[in-house]
Amino acid sequence: MDWRNKPKSFWAERLTPEQFRIMREGSTERAFTGALLNNKDTGQYLCGSCETVLFDSKTKYDSGSGWPSFYKAGTEDHNDPVEYKKDDSLFESRVEILCKNCGAHLGHVFADGPKPTGQRYCVNSLSLKFKKEDEE
Repeated sequence: MDWRNKPKSFWAERLTPEQFRIMREGSTERAFTGALLNNKDTGQYLCGSCETVLFDSKTKYDSGSGWPSFYKAGTEDHNDPVEYKKDDSLFESRVEILCKNCGAHLGHVFADGPKPTGQRYCVNSLSLKFKKEDEE
């Protein structure tokens, strides 16, 4: 399926209004409010729009930022599922992260994360779905 060329009406029907605001319009959820912030289950984090595998629970850590944070995008089976875009909004230069498959806004990546990568992928919970390791 060609997820990138879907019209706004497709996403408006598929997503909740809050998910649409975040994933299709580039907004963010309030810090410390996301359902997946404190998730400690083993599994994979998928794109909330198209269900592409984005992050592995093994790379999730508590950054104290108020959003689910990961030190690496992708998994052993799914490499580089994220695209990067310069974001100069909010009077600072940041790097926006988007789902490479559908273009959904996920959050931002910062160079202040833990080893081994030094990266902090700061992601909106509403941009993600979680699939436990034992689910099919």
